[in-house]
Amino acid sequence: MDETAGHAALLGLLQGLTEFLPVSSSGHLAVAGLVFDLSEGGLTLSVMLHAGTFLATLLVLRRRIAPALVEGLRALPRPSRFSATEGGRDALVVLLASVPTAIIGLLARDAVERVTRSPAIVGVGFLVTVVALLSTRWLKQGEREVPSMFGALLLGLAQGIAVLPGISRSGSTIAVALWLGVRPDRAFELSMLMSLPAVLGAVLLESRHLGAGAGALTPALVGASVAFVVGVVALLALRRLVIRGHFALFALWVLPMALATLALARAWPVKEVQVERAAPSWQTRES
Repeated sequence: MDETAGHAALLGLLQGLTEFLPVSSSGHLAVAGLVFDLSEGGLTLSVMLHAGTFLATLLVLRRRIAPALVEGLRALPRPSRFSATEGGRDALVVLLASVPTAIIGLLARDAVERVTRSPAIVGVGFLVTVVALLSTRWLKQGEREVPSMFGALLLGLAQGIAVLPGISRSGSTIAVALWLGVRPDRAFELSMLMSLPAVLGAVLLESRHLGAGAGALTPALVGASVAFVVGVVALLALRRLVIRGHFALFALWVLPMALATLALARAWPVKEVQVERAAPSWQTRES
């Protein structure tokens, strides 16, 4: 494996772990870029990494995705059918949550690209994730299958805010779902289902600009494969920990990251770099 493929594999490992675990992939990638000057690679690699974790989600949640897709399409001409089946209810949550996510992401895209290079902002984002994780520690387990329509919009709002580096997407959305009284296993499933439209949209949108040759495609495939395998393992581990009530334990990792990043901010407030074209920030890269 040459140096380029090794770099892609390392990014695939980082992507697969932090995309789903509630530790913020964007925050970790930002810190890696600041400390080790570890770039996210070109557009081809960025798209392929997210394609790898997208496929991992499809595999792990396949029993929920198919009914949601089928029943959701059937309910479009007759919205009353959304509440008639489990798949329809899942589809409705995803549709409602996607609205605030898309609005926030599109409005915040340029701002997010700028603040990613500020360790102070990344550190504050990590602290927000810590609060979200710890807030679930003493919650009584809920029994709801899905939140209300207003609750679904709140989930979308949490997912949209998570475009900021350091704020975990899965950490925010699972925490909000638990606070809304959703069962832990369903909170995990809904959080991951909600991520699919944004990630798929980002991959398809940026794929239009791909024109890479074999030299760029080979390491991208390596990175995507690593992201897929590691992503499956991370998803299965996260589901087990959420169901067993150990979701808040991830704060033991995120809190030191927050403190270290804020300490870095005092010595290195902002690192000026030339921002190259990357996948849109509204894709849910943050777990």
